[in-house]
Amino acid sequence: MSKIAFTGAGSVVFTRQLLTDLLRFPDLPEVEIALHDTDPDRLDVAGRTADNVATQLGRKVRIHSFLDRRAAFEGADFVVNMVQVGGIDATRVDLEVPASYGLRQTIGDTTGVGGVFRGLRTFPVLTGIAEDMRAVCPDALLLNYTNPMAMNIWWLSVVAPDIRAYGLCHSVYWTVNDLCELIGVPLEGTDYVAAGVNHQSWLTRWERDGEDLYPRLRAKIASDPELERRVRVEIFRRIGYYPTETSEHSAEYLDWFLRSDEQIERFRLQPSEYLGISEENVAEFHEAHRILDAGGNVPLHDPSDAAEYAPQIIHAMLTGQPRRIFVNVPNRGLITNLPEGAVVEVPADVDATGVHPLPYGEVPLAGAALNRRYLSVAELTIEAARTGDPELIRRAVLVDPNAASSITPDQIWAMCDEMTRRHARYLPVALGGDLVDQP
Repeated sequence: MSKIAFTGAGSVVFTRQLLTDLLRFPDLPEVEIALHDTDPDRLDVAGRTADNVATQLGRKVRIHSFLDRRAAFEGADFVVNMVQVGGIDATRVDLEVPASYGLRQTIGDTTGVGGVFRGLRTFPVLTGIAEDMRAVCPDALLLNYTNPMAMNIWWLSVVAPDIRAYGLCHSVYWTVNDLCELIGVPLEGTDYVAAGVNHQSWLTRWERDGEDLYPRLRAKIASDPELERRVRVEIFRRIGYYPTETSEHSAEYLDWFLRSDEQIERFRLQPSEYLGISEENVAEFHEAHRILDAGGNVPLHDPSDAAEYAPQIIHAMLTGQPRRIFVNVPNRGLITNLPEGAVVEVPADVDATGVHPLPYGEVPLAGAALNRRYLSVAELTIEAARTGDPELIRRAVLVDPNAASSITPDQIWAMCDEMTRRHARYLPVALGGDLVDQP
């Protein structure tokens, strides 16, 4: 019997979604589920949620909960990581402190100052996960959902190159799904390819029955002036290919949008939007708690929304049914005009033998230029953590396009000093972990 371990399982809504997708495969062999979280209350709700999902779907599943991570990983074939170090309180720091210096972010979890500090506080946990896997399940696949995706997979490639780690994100799928809906074309039967970096890949092929669908999209945009107020449409117009992440995310990766009130109004942006999203996630956890306490059933999403790749990988490897997905992995000749060793997002084939990233070649030149700016932030962050050099943290933020266009170098250094103090409990001593964590 195959064993699947979830770490960070207290992300109850996401745990529920992944289990629902997995258990809906009618030919899935019987599996064992091990849930791990450091919060006993969240772990309890996660366990009861998993039992409830299995009951609703009529599936026989062995489900166990563990406060000890290594015990949860013992003998696992797959480890799914959903850890968010620091929770909503750390997210508030990531968004509110930079905002006090005049640096606006929308989500703050992928690149820029928010992504840098989220990465720095996540790396030690990833190192621990890799050590536990090496000890009790060295052949397992690590399927990572935790952001910042590119930084996290890159860090794992540095500290644990022996662990098979894949970064998973649904942004390519949902981008194509939403574009097909926009132009009135069914997603099923559509042929598409994207490549680049996570949250900034480029949709380079999008066809149906041999027809390039981009002309239809351009015609749709031309017929609706409101579409031109979308961040992604502006990027598409300027770069020539559609980016694979929401406008809210995409706005903070460049220096085009959040630098002025006028741009924020023009592109209908909401700085610090992720705070509201995070509060909704907390409310969903409490609602699941309430439903289960009352003996009810947690809601299950519609089968048509089953887009997550971890269940698809697990199913493909356990049944041998092949499928095509998109993964984030170190660049080993996959994208020839992005840095070797950096983490890139490319198509991959999955079958009973594993996950097989596919060589892509060159991404569009202008897209690669933007990707390199994003990857420079990630590279400096990785090197800061690897060497223990806190100056590299500041330089990582300095080369971020949004930060550099919004505040001065002096402000960046002062902001990083404050961020370090506020996140000190999560950081290595060399990077400021010996400082007093204070509000």
